Amino acid sequence: MEYNTERNQLLMPEYGRHIQQLVEHCKSLVSKEERNEMALAIVEFMGQRNPHLRDEENYKHKLWDHLYILANYELDVDAPYPFPTREELAQKPKKMEYPKLQGDYKFYGKSILQLIEKAIELEEGDEKEALIEVIANNMKKSYNVYNKEHVQDEVIFRHLKELSENRLDLTGIDSLEKSRIYHSNNKNKNQNQKNNSKKRYNNHNKNRKR
Repeated sequence: MEYNTERNQLLMPEYGRHIQQLVEHCKSLVSKEERNEMALAIVEFMGQRNPHLRDEENYKHKLWDHLYILANYELDVDAPYPFPTREELAQKPKKMEYPKLQGDYKFYGKSILQLIEKAIELEEGDEKEALIEVIANNMKKSYNVYNKEHVQDEVIFRHLKELSENRLDLTGIDSLEKSRIYHSNNKNKNQNQKNNSKKRYNNHNKNRKR
């Protein structure tokens, strides 16, 4: 009886010993033409045994890479893709950068980042200043809703400056209440309140005349 401890090590256990043996046999074939035919058949078989790989991008390329790994990087065939080297596979992936919206900033949302990028692209002028103030006001609303507390404007200014990598700066404004966008909103709000009051007064007079 042959024990697993006496067999060759499985280089990719997920494919099983049967495929490993097929690959070893393919390596032993003298004719390159025969190796090419058998390698193609093995790759097709590997795909059938692991159908979940078909959902991945470039799964055929991945199967050929796996075939080469199973052959311990010693398979001489004409593959449709360049085989990886040991050194390439041994390389550690590059460290991913954390997104900007972490910790104190996560509740602002990606839309704020998009608006910030848009504001950075605008030329200096009234339109850019107005957009920056809109961004700051929305940041303040998001902060207050998420943290359930009132935030000082200087905190919002600091966050805006950090999120824009020092490219947008509202530190010249004492507070958002003194910004043009705030006064514009209040002016519209007051005008709407006046219009609503006028409507109610007119409706009241009409009802009295009836």
